Amino acid sequence: MSKAKTVVGKAAPAPENKPAALPETAGAMPWLSAHEVKKESNPFTERDWRMLVYAWSGLVIRLTLVLGAIFSVYQYLAAREEKRVERALELVELWEQPDYQAAQRALKLRIGSLNERYASLVGENPTASEQAVYASRIGMEALTADGGTMPLADFQDQFDRIVYFLNRVSFCVEGGLCSREVADAYFRDFAQSFWSYFSGYVARQRKAFSPTYALPIEQYLKGSGAAPARPE
Repeated sequence: MSKAKTVVGKAAPAPENKPAALPETAGAMPWLSAHEVKKESNPFTERDWRMLVYAWSGLVIRLTLVLGAIFSVYQYLAAREEKRVERALELVELWEQPDYQAAQRALKLRIGSLNERYASLVGENPTASEQAVYASRIGMEALTADGGTMPLADFQDQFDRIVYFLNRVSFCVEGGLCSREVADAYFRDFAQSFWSYFSGYVARQRKAFSPTYALPIEQYLKGSGAAPARPE
């Protein structure tokens, strides 16, 4: 009796243990398994003294760089302000030159004589508005042939020299090239007095000849807090 042949097939390979697929996410970033999250190490809490040295050294270097940058900015700003003060003092020296001092004296004498001539037109306690109108009329009279003993052409030259200088002060201050504090200490009161007398004349010149006549002086006074009335 023959033995039945038994066909023995090859055994199927055992399935490999594959990690479970991570669920899909709606966003662009993949889903992170809890096993993949690693706690970040803090070098300042390490027990290794070398890591502590590296960590604190890096912190000290960063602080030094920040403080150095702040000090550099402070030095730069201080140097700029020092330069502004220097330029403002150069204007003071220029104002003390004989030509400008002569122009200032000519203006003072002409206004002074007109104030004596028309002193009776203003009361003992005039209001600010009355004083402004009076000063404007004095300024208009000063720039006429009957405004003083100096010939009008000569006085006009002195007047124009003062306008030029005050414009220059304004350009320097408003352009950030001169110290406003120093310029105000030397020139603000004079510029304010000049404007109170001659704002009416400035308004006439703007309407007749130049719309920007003496505009820098007005801008300087406004920037310094004087806020003069705009000529009409």
